Amino acid sequence: MSKTIKSFYHYFSLAIVFMMVCTTLSFAQTSNPLKGKKILVFSKTKGFRHGSIPSGIAAFKELGKENGFVVDTTENSDRFNEENLKKYRLVVFLSTTGDVLDDHQQAAFERFIQAGGGFVGIHAAADTEYDWPWYGKLVGGYFASHPGNPNVQVGKMHVHDKNHPSTSFMEESFDRKDEFYDFKSFSPDVKVLVTVDEKTYKDGKMGDFHPMSWYQEYDGGRVFYTNWGHTNETFSEPLVLKHLIEGMKWAASGSDVDYQKKKSGHKSHQKKTGSQE
Repeated sequence: MSKTIKSFYHYFSLAIVFMMVCTTLSFAQTSNPLKGKKILVFSKTKGFRHGSIPSGIAAFKELGKENGFVVDTTENSDRFNEENLKKYRLVVFLSTTGDVLDDHQQAAFERFIQAGGGFVGIHAAADTEYDWPWYGKLVGGYFASHPGNPNVQVGKMHVHDKNHPSTSFMEESFDRKDEFYDFKSFSPDVKVLVTVDEKTYKDGKMGDFHPMSWYQEYDGGRVFYTNWGHTNETFSEPLVLKHLIEGMKWAASGSDVDYQKKKSGHKSHQKKTGSQE
């Protein structure tokens, strides 16, 4: 075989490999596990009610339109039953507060997660169900406090994990204006994505390592939480919206929901420890 023909085959082979790699990368970048699915956005409150909830609902509906999934919204706890939850790939707790589910509804939600369902917690999702230890571990921690006057401040964020899709596009540090929670009963099992620097705002109480967003795999499902979401403006910020949709996609990218998996025997309770004012 002549050198010309060998050279042709060599470059032709390289071109095929290049096209295959590009196709693979393109698929990885455009793959959307939420496409054609349904999510449930739950925003019931039994304590403080955030004025930003309507803005959050509107943002999730818009993300659904842009990314090809259906968004159902509710404040009806009765929707937490096995027959209804089977319809959804992902459940979002949007600034819920207080005791929003009874024992039967809690058990149904545990089974949803154990079956492989995804969970996304927004802001006051951490100010919810203090007497349900399983939920506290699901979210990753409970609300303890937030700055007083003013409660909304500008703080410097630091990204700790650039490999996760919800933070891969962010600068290593940047400023954001929001209400920054201090957390208690913080789980050592979560993987922290973003922290806030307490030296850049007033009245932070967690010290040098103050998480703002994290993720984990928990009891069969995938969990993504972000503290951002107190203000209406949060839900119109491109950076936050990108953070949310990529976190949602990650939470929905586990195994398919399969109710043949382990069923919940439900949980023990502990004394209620407080709620946001």
